Amino acid sequence: MPSRILIVEDEIFVASEIEQIVAEMGHAPIAIAADRASALRHASNTDIALVDLNLRDGPTGLDIGKILAQTHGVSVVYLTANPSQLGDGVPGTIGVVSKPVAERDLRDIVNYAVARRAAADAAPPRRLKLFSWSGGNAIHT
Repeated sequence: MPSRILIVEDEIFVASEIEQIVAEMGHAPIAIAADRASALRHASNTDIALVDLNLRDGPTGLDIGKILAQTHGVSVVYLTANPSQLGDGVPGTIGVVSKPVAERDLRDIVNYAVARRAAADAAPPRRLKLFSWSGGNAIHT
């Protein structure tokens, strides 16, 4: 069954590319959200969210990911050029990948998030830094 994936990104060209890749993988890109209000509007229909930190309404991505994961049970992976802004991470979320993200890496990240959501064993992608409470504390570089 395809996963419903929310893309939280305010750069439309980046968001559109992610949307296309997600669709090619057979998943359902449910929306592109450029700010907190639009991201949270789609929370109840989302399985996985790919979340940037700095959005149209400022640095709201950290809180968006936290709310999606902790309140709505969404599997969250942060995609950001500023991973250090997350410190040790956000409880309930999977991890972070530094942008830019190559298509192959994005596919690996989505596949990993899908597997984690299904409670299947999966090795984390090489570029994904897992948060310690998300099932592993190794940093993959």
